Amino acid sequence: MPHPPYDHSAAVTHLRAGDPALATVIDRVGPCTLEPRPARSLFAALLRAIVYQQLNGKAAATIHARVLAALKPHGGATPAALENTPDAALRAAGLSRNKLLSARDLAAQCRAGAVPTVRAAQRLSDDELVARLTAVRGIGPWTVHMLLIFNLGRPDVLPTGDYAVRLAFRKLYRKRQEPTPEAILRHARRWQPWRSVASWYLWRSLDVK
Repeated sequence: MPHPPYDHSAAVTHLRAGDPALATVIDRVGPCTLEPRPARSLFAALLRAIVYQQLNGKAAATIHARVLAALKPHGGATPAALENTPDAALRAAGLSRNKLLSARDLAAQCRAGAVPTVRAAQRLSDDELVARLTAVRGIGPWTVHMLLIFNLGRPDVLPTGDYAVRLAFRKLYRKRQEPTPEAILRHARRWQPWRSVASWYLWRSLDVK
């Protein structure tokens, strides 16, 4: 289950009180509907992230389904199954050479214990998870931040590497130039400990007038 659970009311109350500009976004967007989707395993979640990199949603979903089908005869979406699935089958499913190498490394890192189980991940801080998971080939901070927000339910994550977050921040606070990650982090101190919810509102602000 996500940890800790979201208290939307407490988050919105805190953000409104600390940031009048963000309060206007909250008024336009409405209630927060951010509900993390618990990951069955970090391997499965990160494998999906690798498949989806640099692809549109429909194409990525098709390839992801084919990869899962290739793994099924060997036990499903597990490190052992991936290790026992031939390269040819995974390439035929649509994985590029680089993504295949990333998937292989992910399986190896899981088997070695560098990538924790979901239960073990709950005992690690956000920074510890970023450090451990970005050691996997092809996994960067942005991917881990999305995992933390949408799968592990971490409430205080700010993905400064996300283009939409930077764009929304620039528009909301009327910055002439694109803000640096450091500038966003400084401003976002007032959002703690609900920076994930603030990020969600920044994303949604681009969808409303």
